[in-house]
Order: sequence, then structure tokens, then C-alpha cells
Amino acid sequence: MARRKAAVAAGPVNTTDMVHVPVGKGGFLGHIVGHLAGKALPYLAPWAGAATLPPLAGFATNTMWGDAPLSAGLASAAIAVGGAALTTVAWKSTPAATKFGRFRRAQLSASVAAGMGWLTTATAAGPFGSPVLDAWLIGGGMFAASWNVRQIVRNGASGDVETEETGGGMAALAAAIGWEKVTVKSPKGTGKGTVKASIEVAPSSTIGEVQATAGKAAAALQLPPSGVVITKDPEDASKGTISLRVADLLKDGVPFAPPVAMGLLPTDDIPLGLYADGEVWAINPFAAAILQHLLIMGVTGAGKSELLRGLLAHLATRRKISVFLIDLAKGRQTVGHIADGIDWLIQEPKEAKRLLRALPAAIKARGDVLASEGLDQWAPASSLNAVVVWIEEAADVADFQELEETARKARSVGIWLCVSLQRATWTNLSTDIRANLQGTMCFGVNDAGDAGFCLPDRVTAAGAVPDWGSDRPGYAFSTGMGIPQERWTTEVRSGLTDRDELAALVAAGTPYRDPLDETTATALGQAYAQRAHKGTNRLTPGVAAAPAPVAATPATAPGHSGPAPTDSAHDIEDDEHMTATEHAAALEIQEAYDEVMGSIPADPEPDAPYASLDLDDDVPHADEDDEDGGMEFEAPAPVGTEEARHILYTELDGWVQTGRLEFEPADLIPATLAAQRKRPWMQGELRRLVELGLIQRDGHGSYSIVQSPLQPA
Repeated sequence: MARRKAAVAAGPVNTTDMVHVPVGKGGFLGHIVGHLAGKALPYLAPWAGAATLPPLAGFATNTMWGDAPLSAGLASAAIAVGGAALTTVAWKSTPAATKFGRFRRAQLSASVAAGMGWLTTATAAGPFGSPVLDAWLIGGGMFAASWNVRQIVRNGASGDVETEETGGGMAALAAAIGWEKVTVKSPKGTGKGTVKASIEVAPSSTIGEVQATAGKAAAALQLPPSGVVITKDPEDASKGTISLRVADLLKDGVPFAPPVAMGLLPTDDIPLGLYADGEVWAINPFAAAILQHLLIMGVTGAGKSELLRGLLAHLATRRKISVFLIDLAKGRQTVGHIADGIDWLIQEPKEAKRLLRALPAAIKARGDVLASEGLDQWAPASSLNAVVVWIEEAADVADFQELEETARKARSVGIWLCVSLQRATWTNLSTDIRANLQGTMCFGVNDAGDAGFCLPDRVTAAGAVPDWGSDRPGYAFSTGMGIPQERWTTEVRSGLTDRDELAALVAAGTPYRDPLDETTATALGQAYAQRAHKGTNRLTPGVAAAPAPVAATPATAPGHSGPAPTDSAHDIEDDEHMTATEHAAALEIQEAYDEVMGSIPADPEPDAPYASLDLDDDVPHADEDDEDGGMEFEAPAPVGTEEARHILYTELDGWVQTGRLEFEPADLIPATLAAQRKRPWMQGELRRLVELGLIQRDGHGSYSIVQSPLQPA
């Protein structure tokens, strides 16, 4: 017995070790005969049935009703009707979800019809007369052989064993979850952990109804909630595709994919990770027909920072691209090791607002350059760099109006806006801004409904909902930015980065990084020139040169470098459109003026003859002798328009030199008084400087300096 068990537990088939075959009591010949009999026995059943059942049934019916013509005719008719009914039952009851199933249904129905037809004839004519006997011998043999062929195909290497026996895994799924009006066709495995099949619904149903049952399908197949995705056919509303992720090929992590070469252009693919089927996940926003701004969403720990580091490392090795990053929460903790590849890293709220306020001027300037170059949108052939503006937790950085304007206007001039936050609800990001962020990356969320704030409706309706929170870091769904639409519902996972590897990669990319183009740098003004962090590039590793200030010239000099003076238009008092802050500044100026005038002592001789004279009146008897006649007094010379503006510009230039770029109208009170002017003149000058693009009004009564009035544009 022990020897027999050892033989049964023999090793693998493809082994070189000798295996002892038990021969039993009949010896080796008996073993061979038994083996062949065992193999042939399953194929004997059709032959046994064909050999015994027809003659026995035909002999019995002929004996009972074949003697009298009337009874033979009636019996034959009854058997014929019963045969037709039985054939119909065989056709309707046989599953036919696959091609092999449809063949089986046809074979079974034909066999039933042929057998009942022969029995009908044998009842009237007898089973052993010619040609009934010939039909039995020939037809029975063909019947048995056809079923043997089916058995061989079913048990062979076709791979359809389960499909043919049970109607297929997809057919079983349809029965389990109640897809009575859904036809599942041609399920096929991709060999990469995914099974796909075509589905078709009856006229009274829709693919949308099937999509609503994706969760039931996942439960029936014991798959993750996001493991079943059902997509619509864009050309036929009655058809769709179901994808089952039966194996997670990414669970062990995805290595970071370094650039294929240094010095690539922004329009080259950016590999970020892998799809669930093992294919490369890459984006190409600048090569798309329309530059699509990016919305990134996910809870803490979902993998957003890992994605950011990998993306920035790729961009830092490319030409003709500059990166601005706003991160007020973690800043250098996230990207400190690759900060040299970031042209402008912002960690303070004040500096972040400077950038966002300066962007509209940069957008306009870039648009003018692209128009002169004959380009409808940015392309590598332009003299301008592509620009990436990445904003972490945008709701804490700027108001909706500023972001909406930037999102609407920036795409055509090659400025890619990327907004990252945990939940893109309407309280954190307005619906107007979200509508302009057409590229998406949705990492794990805690609630399935939150995914709808990021991903398109057709993606979430298909079942692509990353409601796994932080349990699966790096996993996401991504749309737009050059990604084929059929890939929008496929899970991705971003590459795992190493700090030292990324730091070395960014350092190696320094000779390839271009500095920000002069047009954009000038339009951003002092906000860019005085940025706290200056990344490295091929020309200025470490520190970027700021525009050199121009020395102020006297007001009387003909070569004054400030804006050319214009008269009266802004000197006329105009109270319209003044804010509460501006009114307060005007009152403060008036109070200061009254205080100065009130400090002048009163006339000590109010009854003197000269008490009623003004400064401009002639003094009577001035030609008569007087002991003080040799003294002359001169009134202060009035300040001209050009000199008054120079005083104001000098004040603004002084702030620029000290790094101060924000001010309120009240801060210009001393300069206004020194220029012998009042509130209407100051307001007019501020409007004039806004029109010239030297300052910007932020909508709250305060201003930002874009460029010093005493520095050349």
C-alpha cells in the first residue's frame, strides 16, 4: 500500500527522474488495456445510445400502432408534433452565451429533430426495412461521431472548459446579479490581470442601468469595489464593455521611471507610473490639442506628494519650461531636495498673492508675443517658456475670482495651472474654476461622492471610484492631458521615488534648464525679481539677476526717466468709484493738511493796517523809507506736475528697493503733502499707474507694485 501511495504522489510531469508505474494483477498488458478502456469509455456513450435507442423505440411504436393504417397515421402525426415541441424545448433551454454554446444548442436541436423524424417514419413503415434501416445506420453513426467531436474539443486545449459547461463565468455572473436583459459576449483575459467582455442590453434597458449594478457584480465575483468597470459604447447606446480586474499587478509598488533622455521638450511624454494592466501611465499636457489645467484630489496619505515629486523631477530635466510652486503647508518638507529645479518656490501667503496678482499681466504679455509669432497657442517654436503653476491647497492661497481669471486665460499662452487639494467641494473651489480644470488625477477619497468633485461623471458612472481613502497610496484614476479616453476608467499607480535619486536627477538637469523668458519675467515685475527662492538653470546657477535700478534725475532735468507727464485728466477731482479705504485716505490727507496749516501762528497785530492783505497783494508805501526796507521774503515755489509725480515715484521706488511691494493709498499721504497735492490728484495718479501696468489694484483698496516707475520697462 505504501508503495502504491508513493507512485500516486509522483513528481511533476516534466521531470527527468524515473517514475515506477504500477502494473497491478494483470501485469503490464492489463494495465495498458485498462488505461485505454478508461480513456475510451466517455466516448462510447453516444455510440451506445445511437445503437440501442432508435431500434428499440421504433420497434415498440411500430408494434403498437403499425398494424392498422389509421392508427399508424395518427401515431406518426402525434410523434411528429411531439418531436417539434421537444426540439423547441431543446433550443430554448440550451445556454448559448458563447460561440461554442451556440454550436452546442444547434447540435442538440438537430439531434432531437433527426431522431424524432426517424421515429415518426419507423412507426408507420417499421424500423428494419429499407430505407429506414439505412437511415438509422448512417444517421446514427454521424450522430455519435458529432458528439465525440464535441467532447474532444471541450476536453482539449481550447481553454473553454468552464465556459461551455456552465455558460461561462460571465453568464453565471449575469444570472447571479439579475442581468436578465443583458447579454454578455466573448469574455477574454488579457493575460495582465484583467478580463474584458462585450455587453448588450435589450431595447427596454440601458447601459446606465447596468453601470448601477457594478457594485453587485464586484461582490458576486469577490473583487474590490473598483475592480468592475462598465463603460458605454460611444457609437451604440445598447452596447458597452465590462472590465474585471481579477489580479492587482501593482500591489508590490511601481518603480519611478526616470527620463529617457536629458533636455527633452515640454511636449514629450511624461511617464508617471503604470496602469493596472502593466502598461505605462504617461501624460502630455502641452502636446494636447488644448492645454488642460489639472485638478488633483485625494485625502492625506493618498499619494499626491509622491506624484508631485516624480512629475517635478521630470520637468526639471527639460528645456523651455519653468516651474512655479506654491506650498504654504509643507513647502520644503515635500520638495526641498529638488528645490533647485523649481524656478519660484513660494512658502509665504504674501508672496503667493504677489504671484497670482502678477499672472494676468504675464498672460497678456505672453499673448502679445505669441500673436507676433503667428501662434494661436504656445508651441516649442515660440521664444517663450512653457510655465507650470502648481498650487497646493488652493483654497488657502487665493480667492475664487483670481483663480478663475487665470484658469480661463492661461491655457492658450502656455501656462499650465495645477491645483491640488483634499476635497474640491464648492466651498474650497468654485464650480467655475473646476470647469476650467479639465485634466484630473483623483487619488483615494473617503467618500464615494467626493470623487464626483474631481472625475467626469461618465468615469464615476462606469464604476471608477477611488473610495479607498489612504489604504492604497499612489492608486488613482486620471483623465485628460493626452490620456486616451478608453484609459480613463483604468486604475493607475504612481512611481515610488527616492530622495537621493531625485536630487541627483535634478542636479544633472541643471545644464539643460532654460531660465524664464524675458517677456514673462518682465511682466511679472518685482514680484518675480524679488522672489525668495531662485532655482538654478543653465545660465544662472543659484541667483537670477534682477533688473538694475535707474538713478532718479532732478525734476527740472529734460531727461526725466519716469512716465511722460500728461495734464489735467487725472488732476480733476473725481469721487466716483471710490472705496471706503480711499475715502478714509482722503480724509486723513485733509486732516494732515489742516494740522499743518493750523500750526502756523496767528497774526500778532490783527489791527495793523496790513492785516487785511494777502501774500500776493502789493504792500502800500513800499517805496518809503523803512528801517526794515532792506529785507526781502519769498513765498515757497509751487511744485509743478512733473516734479510732484517724481516725488510720488521716488516714494514707490524706495519701497521696491527695500522689498515692499504692497501698499494702501493712505501710505502715500506724506508724499502727497510733499508734492503740495490733495486726495483727487493722488487717486488720479494711482489710476494712471494702473493703466500703465506699473501697479495693480487687488479689489480690496490696496495695490501691488509690478514695476518701479523709475526703472525702465
